[in-house]
Amino acid sequence: MRKLVIGDIHSGLRALEQVLQKAEVNHEDLLIFLGDYVDGWSEAVETVDYLIQLKKTHNCIFIRGNHDELCKDWLKNQIENPTWLAHGGEATRQSYLKVDKRTWETHIDFYESLQNYYLDDENRLFLHAGFTNLKGVEYEYFKEYFYWDRTLWELAQTVGNRLAPGDTNYPKRLANYNEIFIGHTPISKTGMAEPKKAANVWNVDTGAAFKGPLTMMDVETKEFWQSDPVHTQYSGERGRN
Repeated sequence: MRKLVIGDIHSGLRALEQVLQKAEVNHEDLLIFLGDYVDGWSEAVETVDYLIQLKKTHNCIFIRGNHDELCKDWLKNQIENPTWLAHGGEATRQSYLKVDKRTWETHIDFYESLQNYYLDDENRLFLHAGFTNLKGVEYEYFKEYFYWDRTLWELAQTVGNRLAPGDTNYPKRLANYNEIFIGHTPISKTGMAEPKKAANVWNVDTGAAFKGPLTMMDVETKEFWQSDPVHTQYSGERGRN
């Protein structure tokens, strides 16, 4: 069984289908999605519909992203959030206004079922953004950090730039886990990028919401597969600029 981790999709369903095909995903693989399924391209409803169906036939773990939480809040109360709309939410809003209430309710259930993090048997942590408690995720006071924090990636990059090759003397926050896999902070917004490792943290968000590809990576081997730049698959759309 392969463990395959997938970066932020941002409604790029066509890119998701492409990487699943490239990686020749089968029913024995475990698919770990790092969140941000919506907000960006025009196929928000179609993307979530696809994921709901995918879980019926494949082994899937769905992590909660900040954009998923923002979308869920709007679906539940219809209160306009200008910041959300300006950062990909408008495309998602337009997608949901085309479908019936039953679809809304099914998708709310999906968003509410998302996990804040996943910890595997090899002490590898998967989450959308980060955490701040030095003891680890189980001790985090503010659960919102799991899908909003950016300091974990900043710490990992700072540490990674200072350590000599092979040095694993990581700060306590990082040392809790053998490896950490995140999305949330795009490695590039302007073009093709590959997954990036800093200290023991892997960032798999390669900018699918902007001008980058969607990435899927094998957790064990670090082999990865990428879609075409997602914006080329949604001609005439802006995505998240």
